[in-house]
Amino acid sequence: MKTAGAGVEDEAVRQQCRLLRLPTIGAQFRQLAEEAVQQRQTQVRYLEALLSAELEDREQRAVQRRIWEARLPRVKTLEEFDFMQTPKISANQVRELAEGGYIERAEPLILIGEAGTGKTHLATALCVAACHQRRRVRFTTAAGLVNEMVEARQQGQLSRAIGRWSRYELIAIDEVGYVPLAEAGAEMLFQVIFGQRRRGNGPAGKRGGGSAGSGQCVRTRAGRHHAYDQRKTCQRDG
Repeated sequence: MKTAGAGVEDEAVRQQCRLLRLPTIGAQFRQLAEEAVQQRQTQVRYLEALLSAELEDREQRAVQRRIWEARLPRVKTLEEFDFMQTPKISANQVRELAEGGYIERAEPLILIGEAGTGKTHLATALCVAACHQRRRVRFTTAAGLVNEMVEARQQGQLSRAIGRWSRYELIAIDEVGYVPLAEAGAEMLFQVIFGQRRRGNGPAGKRGGGSAGSGQCVRTRAGRHHAYDQRKTCQRDG
């Protein structure tokens, strides 16, 4: 049982942790202290356990924030995808894509296939993988993106809106080709995509292209693309 003095000390530590924005240490320091005594840990080992707990929790919260900011329709992962039901899709190749190399190389990834073949699931899962790498990600539909651009243009804010989208490292555009777009809408859609290309050339570094639900292809600064078709194997234009 804790003494009254220990209770005051605990509250003082929690208050200091709040001021320092160390919520995990504030919540776990007493439990970890008791474990340290039981296991006869050194003071340095106890401090390392505190800092590790804070860092791990901070990493998890950062990933969850990235996922929330991505505005995914549903959170789906590659582990949930049934590759046995889609044998033409290479599980190894998709897992390699999940490592994010195509984002670093500014290579758009095009997902091609009939409805119900898992394009949205794979695009979402790749977005989640990018979020775990602490990348800025945004998921949208082609119609939703065009509607946002049309509204921004009407308000005289089109350049600013395109600039906001250019800050994302990965943009996943679903339902490309499902809804016919007017010429002006298609032009604004590709302004966003090529905005990614131009930013890839700048000092901020390369930025990824979009994962789309149809076969329309956009070339990047490197002049290459990934075309992933459920009806055949994945190809890359050289």
